[in-house]
Amino acid sequence: MSAIGATVAMTTPASALSWTCKTSSKTIDDAGYSGPWPDNWDFKVKVCAARSGGYVYGKATLSWDAPPSYSGNTSTFDAAQLRLVLVRPDSAANVKTATYNIEYKLEHSNSAGNGSWTTPTIKAKSSKRVYADTTLRLDWNNDGKAYRNYEFAGTRSV
Repeated sequence: MSAIGATVAMTTPASALSWTCKTSSKTIDDAGYSGPWPDNWDFKVKVCAARSGGYVYGKATLSWDAPPSYSGNTSTFDAAQLRLVLVRPDSAANVKTATYNIEYKLEHSNSAGNGSWTTPTIKAKSSKRVYADTTLRLDWNNDGKAYRNYEFAGTRSV
């Protein structure tokens, strides 16, 4: 068999990309609890963006440290999501959005109340510059409100 005249399509695996990342953190109070016990959660998000040819990629790692009493407490949230977005800075248009349900992950931390989770890599076709951004969306149980949005720092444009 001859390879003459054949075209082979190559794709760049996400692990081989040159990532631009930004890490930011927030301490967030459990809005559904006002008792005497500690109830602040420390969240850290590392959001990353990369480019290869006409494609852009994004991923994020969420880490948390809650009081140990929250480990296994399945009534902390009514819902929880991490939203990852690839955004064009010249128009603020979303190129790609992925929303991940993370309630189970948060409510099933290790025995110390800690945990970490990385999103799958998202990919979009774009010839324009983009950056990756995240929003942590928490719907605290017993707070009388729906989702509260917590913004974290985005990456620089790629």
